[in-house]
Amino acid sequence: MRTLLRVGVTGAVAAATALTCGTTAQATPPGPGVTARLISQVTVGGTDYTVREITVPPGQATGWHYHGGPVYGYVKQGTLSHYHSDCASDGVYPKGTVVREPGGPSDVHLGRNLGDTPLVLEVLYVLPHGSAFSEDVPNPGCDFE
Repeated sequence: MRTLLRVGVTGAVAAATALTCGTTAQATPPGPGVTARLISQVTVGGTDYTVREITVPPGQATGWHYHGGPVYGYVKQGTLSHYHSDCASDGVYPKGTVVREPGGPSDVHLGRNLGDTPLVLEVLYVLPHGSAFSEDVPNPGCDFE
């Protein structure tokens, strides 16, 4: 249970969850080298519970996005710098910490790896059955991606 809770608390990443969605010409896809690996997935009722490991190389970002439901992440390695659509940092999450993203289009965010080691996140997605992990959106006007 402790491991599941640790895996379940996010950040974001959540932001790194933009990996599985299509992008439009104006959306901001994840940076080069951002990868995701499926760890487990189960559907209970109308809800998908999926755990993925997201890796963000140094100097890269997840792309601007939001999720269709809550996302929880655990920083396994590196440091996550997390930003909301007002361009302000809403947290810096070092190894061993957790971050939660509530989901929905009002929670547009971006995760960045500003460090010199890969950022590795264990992420739990709690989404309506069949939903994409995230929805890419255009940069809200910030001077960074």
